[in-house]
Amino acid sequence: MITSTGIGAYLGGGALLTDDPELLTAASSILTVEARHDAYLPAGVGASPFPTAFDTALTSVFAYNIAQMFIVSCPQQLPITILPKLTLVSPMPPPNFQPPTPAGTPLKFVFDPSTFYVQIDPNAPLYIGLINLVTNVTFIETTSCGSGCVTARVPQGAAGAAFAVLTTSSGGLNENQLTEYGALAGPAEVVLS
Repeated sequence: MITSTGIGAYLGGGALLTDDPELLTAASSILTVEARHDAYLPAGVGASPFPTAFDTALTSVFAYNIAQMFIVSCPQQLPITILPKLTLVSPMPPPNFQPPTPAGTPLKFVFDPSTFYVQIDPNAPLYIGLINLVTNVTFIETTSCGSGCVTARVPQGAAGAAFAVLTTSSGGLNENQLTEYGALAGPAEVVLS
């Protein structure tokens, strides 16, 4: 997970480095090492080390929120929004590596609605914005499984590392817009086949 998040952060942040060729070169060299790590880990458990032709870029907000689970302490909080948590509970990932999840599989997520930054109607439909591959966001209608619990099925064509974000939007937002004003909770990583 940390390698997919690192790759997503470097891909998403690459455009911010175009004014400094030396910094862009350094970041690119780190990205290639992250990609090798990301290929090595799945290969070690018999999964495809390169399930897709493209990796998934992440905005700084989404990458930082995923990285929070790995940060033990930080002397200074970065000026990046911390979103309410969205947790994938089924299929339950093992502690070290989540096997790929095929299309059609129901994904179960939990969240705490009391932590949302905006008030939403409890009867409003919720969606999972699935960020996958090259800045592609697919919006999937969810089914409620109780307060703070939804399910959504993996769509056809989704593959590799994907990141799920809970939203009230049924579509029409790109990843930057989803980050800025569409996310209720998340993201949660899902490894797709």
